[in-house]
Amino acid sequence: MRALITGVSGQDGYHMAQLLLSSGYEVLGLTSNLAKASLVFAAPSFATICLSEFDYRKPDEIGRALSEFEPDLIFNFAALASGRGMFDSAQEMVELNGVFVGNLLEAIRLSPRNDHISFCQASSSEMFGNVEICPQAEDTPFNPKSPYGAAKLLAHNLVKIYRETYGIRCCSAVLFNHESIRRPENFVTRKIATAAAKIKLGLVGQFSLGNLGAKRDWGYAPEYVQAMHLMALAPQSCDYIVASGTLKSVQYLCEVAFGHVGLDYRKYLKVESQNLRPIESKNLCGDANKIARDLGWRANRSIDAVMVEMVEFELGSAQVQNVEPAKS
Repeated sequence: MRALITGVSGQDGYHMAQLLLSSGYEVLGLTSNLAKASLVFAAPSFATICLSEFDYRKPDEIGRALSEFEPDLIFNFAALASGRGMFDSAQEMVELNGVFVGNLLEAIRLSPRNDHISFCQASSSEMFGNVEICPQAEDTPFNPKSPYGAAKLLAHNLVKIYRETYGIRCCSAVLFNHESIRRPENFVTRKIATAAAKIKLGLVGQFSLGNLGAKRDWGYAPEYVQAMHLMALAPQSCDYIVASGTLKSVQYLCEVAFGHVGLDYRKYLKVESQNLRPIESKNLCGDANKIARDLGWRANRSIDAVMVEMVEFELGSAQVQNVEPAKS
């Protein structure tokens, strides 16, 4: 089996590549930054991955990749997103998070192997925006409140259109927040874990956040890519909510992370307006009963355990980076 992953050097692309390679797949990872991706996958366990640079603004490139590699599965993680940055670069956000998915689906439709390709899109809970229904299920109306959410909804609708109109095997995983040690530094979970570690080690004296009261449904990234893999292999293409079903606030994450290292986060936190989003989506909590019933997938790892793992990773990283070089 062959699998193609776009946005391969991001958190989800990394975990999906890890899962597929360990399952015996041939994997092609597409990236807009080959030098970065090469560093991300430098470990011996990724020796067999094939990496290729591509420009998402050029539709022909994705078609050429399909023709040359002939994938059986395609997972799309190519997207712009960075916490508060969901409101930045709106035009580029629409092009990459929305239009590019349309180009990808069209390339699949035009491929002579389209009957042999299964495509899974990484959709987002941010498509729900401000909703009164909680938890959110597959039939809950979308009401995005950011360019990121709107662009993701465009892609989500295109997947449905290509599935229903052209019979393409394609589906969308509506992913709620999911974290791991691979989270980029501009996401709140990574900010909190890094701050807890560095303050514990005496490397910094404070950290800043925005809305401590914001609540999200947090899960574990490796489990969420497992859900997407199951969706891509399912006999019937179908969209699913992928979530833990539990709401926790940013404040709670601070308590877990700093509590793990024996500190009170309130002594070090500075709340700054520049970290606030212009509009904050309401309590986003997913109802994952459908995927549990159809595919047997459930979120198992708590956000408490995930935050502890992230803090431990940051402690190790900070200690390594601050070891004085040996004197000759």
